[in-house]
Amino acid sequence: MAKLNVDIVTPERRLISTHADEVVAPAAEGLYGVRPGHSPFLSTLSPGPLTVRDGTNTQAWFVAGGFVEVQNDTVLVLADHAEPAASIDLESATAALREAEQRLAALGPGDPKTPAETARVQRERARVAAARAGGR
Repeated sequence: MAKLNVDIVTPERRLISTHADEVVAPAAEGLYGVRPGHSPFLSTLSPGPLTVRDGTNTQAWFVAGGFVEVQNDTVLVLADHAEPAASIDLESATAALREAEQRLAALGPGDPKTPAETARVQRERARVAAARAGGR
């Protein structure tokens, strides 16, 4: 049976290079499932969960954004930041979310920092959700 070649890369290093049956990524259009034989595509990544499945083995990751490219049974994830969901400390992730929400709430109307702080809240929410899902 055909397999996908999967690489997850951050600016710092390659996190994994493996074979898999399926990858589910948080593309800009929503969660996107890829299996061998998938049509080529390129998309931005939204903050969220990335799942790599090979048989009964599942690896759950959090990605903070970036790009995903699928071509010739190869999935290349170029993530701004990525980490295994199981390694995220839920308590500290929840505290970071609270802090981000407080910073956003403290901004006045029309503050030029609002878009960046809104994006930060969205990333922290996705990270907390990944931590909860990874801790199952």
